[in-house]
Amino acid sequence: MLKVSPEINLLSPLSCAETARGHSYTIWMKSLLFNGCGCTVFDSNGEIVYRIDNYSMKCRSQVHLMNLQGKVLVSLRRKKLQIFEQWEGFRWTGSGDRTREKEKPWFQVRRDCRILRRSVSSCHVTFGCDYKAKKKYYRIIGFPERSEFKIVLGENQLVAEVKRKQSCGGVVLGKDVLSLKVEALAQIDHLLIMALVIVYGLMNDKL
Repeated sequence: MLKVSPEINLLSPLSCAETARGHSYTIWMKSLLFNGCGCTVFDSNGEIVYRIDNYSMKCRSQVHLMNLQGKVLVSLRRKKLQIFEQWEGFRWTGSGDRTREKEKPWFQVRRDCRILRRSVSSCHVTFGCDYKAKKKYYRIIGFPERSEFKIVLGENQLVAEVKRKQSCGGVVLGKDVLSLKVEALAQIDHLLIMALVIVYGLMNDKL
């Protein structure tokens, strides 16, 4: 089994080139910190673009998505409800070293009821605090026992997909190495997509 090492270029020798059909990322479910928890995200050139570091299983209710330099981009917080699990994402704004978190959530992710469809894990994404707004919305669709899942816009427009990572030669990497493909669609915020990927992983104990 091929292993991923932070000392080598993760993507150049292992993955296919970027295509005009979309953008690809590699998610390595390991922290850059020694003995830390989290994950590291590489772009198609093998450069680190996002990371999550140093949270433990006892404090996974709040996670910070950062860039390589450690600047917080999005804070993810879990809200405990009686029936449905819900997460909120707060975007950080500012320039230089002076940044602040916006008071209202950027988005909310709520797990749908699985009573009738236990084999499928579905989550509904809304922006702000209005769940009844009849605007475009995102859904996350996956399978509880697998790492693969999709993010769709509305009912069925594919926006992004997460799968087990494979090299150009078809070698499947370990379970802790995933491939994220973001479709080449207009006005798609890659930071939002990455935050949704992290939330779904947390909701299903994959991160």
